[in-house]
Amino acid sequence: MNIQIFGTKKCFDTKKAERYFKERRIKYQFIDLKVKGLSKGELTSVSQAVGLKNLVDPKAEYYRRFAAASPDHQFQLLLEDSTLYKTPIVRNGRKATVGYQPDVWATWE
Repeated sequence: MNIQIFGTKKCFDTKKAERYFKERRIKYQFIDLKVKGLSKGELTSVSQAVGLKNLVDPKAEYYRRFAAASPDHQFQLLLEDSTLYKTPIVRNGRKATVGYQPDVWATWE
């Protein structure tokens, strides 16, 4: 498994996701979205797995701007503004989840 957890250090669900993988001694890479967002390739892979709209937090400050944009522009907005993401985004190769989803992660083991 090649687990990547995209989130923020202050996000409670991100901390729970990290704990889930630590308790099972599964190595993972944590990417702080406040420091570095998803690359174009990562965003493409994750959005194919979960859908572009599922990546966005409807409580985000700029959600209205995202919702009013065209799909191509939405993709670009997500590349530029990591505050739009719902976290954690957990990726295992081509598989991905958004939010705390231990039932899905258990099937990856």
